[in-house]
Amino acid sequence: MHRHRILIVEDSPTMRQLLGFALKRLRGAELVEAQDGMDGLRKVTSDHFDLALIDINMPVMDGLKLISLIRREESLKEMRIVVITTEGAKEDRERALSLGADEYLTKPIQRTPLVENLTTILQRSRDERDQAAVGS
Repeated sequence: MHRHRILIVEDSPTMRQLLGFALKRLRGAELVEAQDGMDGLRKVTSDHFDLALIDINMPVMDGLKLISLIRREESLKEMRIVVITTEGAKEDRERALSLGADEYLTKPIQRTPLVENLTTILQRSRDERDQAAVGS
């Protein structure tokens, strides 16, 4: 079974716990937590993750800055990014997606749709990797 490494970058311990609980339903998922954008940046640049769930409003470094820094790193281009935030404005969504987020979800998050959405994103990522391997 393929294991997926998922980084949860969220300043709220309660929200990290809720996301972790929801993602336990994702088969083969290994979860790692980061408490703010700077902590998240340290973790993604020193380890491999298939996907990062990133909040926008955080102290030290916000999620949008983190996304822009991740997308500048060639070694992190394939990592999927899902924004999970209370910011529901169309402009916030467009900005996050233009910076390189793959998906933008607003809180409160429902567990079943979240797991289904992440399963689809991870499957699409795996299919693209497999296709690239066949093509090379």
